[in-house]
Amino acid sequence: MPLPLPPARVFAELAGPPGRESEPPGVAGVGGGCAPGREVHVSGSAELSARPDRAKVSVHFRSRKGEAGAARSSVARRLDYVAQAARQRGAVSEDNVTVTKHFSRIDNAYNMEAEVCITFSDFGKMQDVCNFLVEKLDSSVIINPPHFYHTMETIDVLRRQVCLAAVASAQQKAQEVCGLFGQSLGKPLLIREEDVKEWDGHLENPSASSSESQSLQQRLQSATIFVSSRIFAVFEIKGGKKRKHPSLLNVH
Repeated sequence: MPLPLPPARVFAELAGPPGRESEPPGVAGVGGGCAPGREVHVSGSAELSARPDRAKVSVHFRSRKGEAGAARSSVARRLDYVAQAARQRGAVSEDNVTVTKHFSRIDNAYNMEAEVCITFSDFGKMQDVCNFLVEKLDSSVIINPPHFYHTMETIDVLRRQVCLAAVASAQQKAQEVCGLFGQSLGKPLLIREEDVKEWDGHLENPSASSSESQSLQQRLQSATIFVSSRIFAVFEIKGGKKRKHPSLLNVH
């Protein structure tokens, strides 16, 4: 009898019923039914990723005038222009546009600052809106690079999918082990998720992660989320057909 492998190297475990350890795993219950204690223990793992499904772009305005009304009016016109572009070119609803304003007096002038944040679900339209604003607005308007992120729904779906993929991997492994001994795989008796890990994407050049010149694809890669799952499962073993004795096989 070969020596048992260390746990880290076990492919699968075929457990026989108590008191019958010396009986070959393929003998008990052959021909149908499932004898108590006849189980296969396996592990399964999977790794999946998802790109961000939302992007937030912030546009900053500033106007300094000698009169308060003139400062407010200058910023208000550009705010309306940006909001209109987001709705018409980006198909963005009012709920996805937020505006903050700050009014102050510096020396003998009035300073009006405002920021509009636009949330996009279509990244192609986001680029179209940003390019349009860069072309139409002057240098006093600052358009910050997009911030990519995931909605909680997307993350929850990814977590479920990777767990199911790990279970499917374990089931496939158990089927192959049972087939090796001429047995049929039964129902699962235990499925336990033992380890889950999540991490963000990384760039080949880490120093580029904070650079303002980072490309759109690099930002998407950095914001991509990865999830891995490792599960442990126990399946029952059904009886299968007896294998023919090697001496009865016709070998050509």
